[in-house]
Amino acid sequence: MKNRFFNLILALLCLTCFSIKTNAQAIQAEAKLQQYTIRIGDQTKLFISVRQPVKAHVNFPKLMDTVVSKVQVVSINKPDTAYDQTDKSAITVTQSYTITSFDAGSYTIPGFSIGSENGSAKTNELTLQVETVKVDTTKSIYDIKQPFAVSYTWLDWVHDNWYWIAGPLVLIALIVGAIIYLRKRPKPVAPVVKIVEPLVPPHIVAMNKLKELRDKKLWQQEQVKQYHIELSDIVREYLEKRYVIKTHEKTTDEILASLKRMDITDENRDKLKQILVLADLVKFAKEKPLPAENEGSMDIAIDFVSGTRQADKPVTAEGGTPHV
Repeated sequence: MKNRFFNLILALLCLTCFSIKTNAQAIQAEAKLQQYTIRIGDQTKLFISVRQPVKAHVNFPKLMDTVVSKVQVVSINKPDTAYDQTDKSAITVTQSYTITSFDAGSYTIPGFSIGSENGSAKTNELTLQVETVKVDTTKSIYDIKQPFAVSYTWLDWVHDNWYWIAGPLVLIALIVGAIIYLRKRPKPVAPVVKIVEPLVPPHIVAMNKLKELRDKKLWQQEQVKQYHIELSDIVREYLEKRYVIKTHEKTTDEILASLKRMDITDENRDKLKQILVLADLVKFAKEKPLPAENEGSMDIAIDFVSGTRQADKPVTAEGGTPHV
């Protein structure tokens, strides 16, 4: 019974020691330099890495101007966090400092204490060696070399000032393009205004042509046939426009047959027949009418046009025809 109690006490003591050891090693700190040997005025980096639980908060040392005497702090960089690939509950946070020194010698960087709620840890010591620039005293002192003369051609000038050339060229190209476009662009076509001549009544047209034919005095100049051809053509054209019938290339009988249903008196029919029959005789039978017959055909044609003219439509005060 006593042995069992002793073993239980021993197990509790071991578990307590293991827990204390675990808490003591909850964080691990390490320090290292990027370069352990530098020349005067050169820079290197001091890295302080802490392995800690993910949610732990670690206080890194606050280095202001110097790390140790004659080792100066140039800048404090942002910390870098890396997750442990084998243990997801642990991370490694690395704080870096850029340092330099302007005095030759060997400098010992002491360990830094890192504290957190899980415990504390201390980094290892480091040694920074700062060396001077070696001077070869066996060689004589000589002057500084003068600057080399470099040739500067117009191609070099164009390469350095291309935008001063390209700008005006682009502007000139745009101006030329605008001028060409303005000259060649289609000009607006002015609307064509058709002047509609007032429709002349058929009887006015026929009367004017009969007057012109009379003034020619064709039959008086022994051109009897030409006189009757033109006279019959004027009458035929008048019939087409007045009664809307085909008269050209039709015989006299066909024309008279077309007028049977038209509003025309027998007297005017006889006048028309007399004009056309005499013209046919002159044209086809080589008839030679007397001067009185030639002049009579003209008078009969004038009477026929006057007697068959379409009545003029009354015009209102506004210039239009009245509504029926």
